[in-house]
Amino acid sequence: MTELTIGQYQLVSNFFSLTIAAMGAATAFLWINRSQVADQYKTAVTISGLVTFIALYHYWRIFASWEEAYAIVDGTLIATSKEFNPAYRYVDWLLTVPLLLIELILVMKLSAAETASKSLKLGALAAIMIVLGYPGEVSDVSSTRWMWWSLSMIPFLVIVYELFVGLKGAQDQQPEGARSLVGKARFLVVASWAFYPIVFLFPMLGIEGGDAKTFVEVGYSIADIVSKAVFGVLIFMIAVKKTQADKGSIAA
Repeated sequence: MTELTIGQYQLVSNFFSLTIAAMGAATAFLWINRSQVADQYKTAVTISGLVTFIALYHYWRIFASWEEAYAIVDGTLIATSKEFNPAYRYVDWLLTVPLLLIELILVMKLSAAETASKSLKLGALAAIMIVLGYPGEVSDVSSTRWMWWSLSMIPFLVIVYELFVGLKGAQDQQPEGARSLVGKARFLVVASWAFYPIVFLFPMLGIEGGDAKTFVEVGYSIADIVSKAVFGVLIFMIAVKKTQADKGSIAA
């Protein structure tokens, strides 16, 4: 078990708590305000809320596992007999990361064939990326971590290409009010996702022990808040703008 200071332990606990609150607030916001968008965009908003709800559940499990792994006795932090379980985060990503891409595709309102094709392709690539990353995450061998990190970067780079090149034409076809928001959503996915492989590298770059554990857990928590809660609200804003644009075109 990684040795931590009380300050490191409490910092990670606080970020887990913050993430739980952010996911809960985003879920409530998205599902409560779902009625404000047109029917064709409600699925995207519903999935956005589902993503944050799934993350809320898994962070609750992560928080519980973290508290079970350590205890403060007479002012000293000690490891208990229960190991902290990082698998909860990867189970969460395996479910939510493909859904994040699918909700972006759905809100863009592409043709049925293109929606199905891109959802399947990007969703599968996202799942493969997560599966390839897990063996490296749980390994203490630097060479093993580097190997699995490198392999998981292959589908990651394909996803980045698809978002910036494959969906560029679809962005240009969006209503003027929503076009810039769609561009920001594509950029936010790539920017927030790029943070994950960087955090993954911390233990391989000379950051060791409690410092590495703290940086990794805090870094992943921040990235999850941005890529799920913030991104979900952005998807809702796109849906609202497109709803308004649709109503305006009908009135005209």
